Amino acid sequence: MTEQPFSLWRETLPFFESELFQRVQLEELFSDSKTFADASPKSDWATVDASYQKARHEDGFSLRGFVEDNFTLPAPVELTSSARHANAEAYIQQMWDVLSQKPDSTSLSSLIPMPEPYIVPGGRFREIYYWDSYFTSLGLKLSGRVDMVVSMIENFLAIQQDVGCIPNGNRAYYVSRSQPPVLGLLYQLVASDIQDHSFHQRCREGIRREYEFWMDGADTVSAGDARRRVVGMPDGSLLNRYFDDAMTPRPESYVEDIESASGIEDKPRFFQDLRAACESGWDFSSRWFDDSDSLARICTSNIVPVDLNALLFAVERLLASLYREDTTLATQYEQAAVRRKSAINRYLWNEEHCFFFDWHRHKQVNTRVWSLAATVPLFTSLASATQAKTVSQHLKKFIAPGGLVTTLTSTSQQWDSPNGWAPLQWFAIAGLNNYGYQTQARDIATRWVHCVDTYFEKHHAILEKYDVLQPGTAAGGGEYDVQLGFGWTNGIYLKCLEFIRQSG
Repeated sequence: MTEQPFSLWRETLPFFESELFQRVQLEELFSDSKTFADASPKSDWATVDASYQKARHEDGFSLRGFVEDNFTLPAPVELTSSARHANAEAYIQQMWDVLSQKPDSTSLSSLIPMPEPYIVPGGRFREIYYWDSYFTSLGLKLSGRVDMVVSMIENFLAIQQDVGCIPNGNRAYYVSRSQPPVLGLLYQLVASDIQDHSFHQRCREGIRREYEFWMDGADTVSAGDARRRVVGMPDGSLLNRYFDDAMTPRPESYVEDIESASGIEDKPRFFQDLRAACESGWDFSSRWFDDSDSLARICTSNIVPVDLNALLFAVERLLASLYREDTTLATQYEQAAVRRKSAINRYLWNEEHCFFFDWHRHKQVNTRVWSLAATVPLFTSLASATQAKTVSQHLKKFIAPGGLVTTLTSTSQQWDSPNGWAPLQWFAIAGLNNYGYQTQARDIATRWVHCVDTYFEKHHAILEKYDVLQPGTAAGGGEYDVQLGFGWTNGIYLKCLEFIRQSG
């Protein structure tokens, strides 16, 4: 693996708190806050800031002119070629090259350099994203690009060593949070293809370090309390939540966060809950709101989520297997998985509705949002046969012409109805198939392929998300326009095609 310096990204962090950064964002020189957060200074940050402090008092000072003179703005990402493709599958094979990034050189921007090639999602997302990469990699492997999957794993292991976690993405402004833990899933995807013993050892240690990141504070948390990402449940058992230590506006969404916080009394907690929702990948959804459709009522740190805990159950089971030669350690991980499964069944399984729901730790009740997070216990084979059966039956409420809606709640947020997202389609399809509901899984896969194809036939593009109630229509909601590309949709589209062909 290539050695790569990582230290320069740390110099960006103070700049995000600077008067210059905040002024540029608040005066909205750019329509997307992420543009300036991704800009590169033409000299080091401290020199640029000093120049600004001097120039701002001069007659005729132009903030826009200063930015143009002192920063290089990110170039638009090329998303398409002039060629037209016969179908979405052919388009995807070409898009892998468009979305591919070479190893990064040392950068003065917020980018944390990656030592190996990688795939970006597309559009405004010019960097690697953690949980996206698993779903993208499912398609990469089908396309014969195992080498790219391995390279991305190596990148995650490298950045984990430097940052202390696998961050949301390889930007300095993402380092205070991670995303759903999928390193183990990525490793399992390619483990049988790699003979290099050292790779397996590095992955095992990386998966262990990731688990320790999520469990930091477990030794000191008590019933009814929470420490970082660990929650003490009423009976003293431990589950996890999404979290972020930072309590400031997100640099990449600075204006949006300031505007959203207008009228909020406890702004630091509000910003922290916004950030925690970003760690979930579901930014934003009614899952994180306190009995409301309003972002102002976000309370992510109070929610114990189904999907995260089902994924951590899988991590514990995997670690027990990877450390099987160490009987003591393997037993510890296996017992942790047993305890987590018991706590999930006690707190996240609702007997009245026979469905998995998130848990509000202060109200000590299940939340009322029906969401596709309930399919992740099937995906990780945590659910019992009886639970899988009733979840399967309830999924009929989510079915739409273009696949599954994200929640049964219709809001202006992008992770709610009427939108459908590729990773959630796959959690449901693979989860149902795990329990023998192949016909239902195939129906969902067919609807999703139809949704992607319908839009592609009109616009020759593949999107980040779709309105599954109206195939052929771009999805709405969220803080930014729908993005083209798109890594995880490409990957899951190919997996759905494979599933349909194999199950037909």
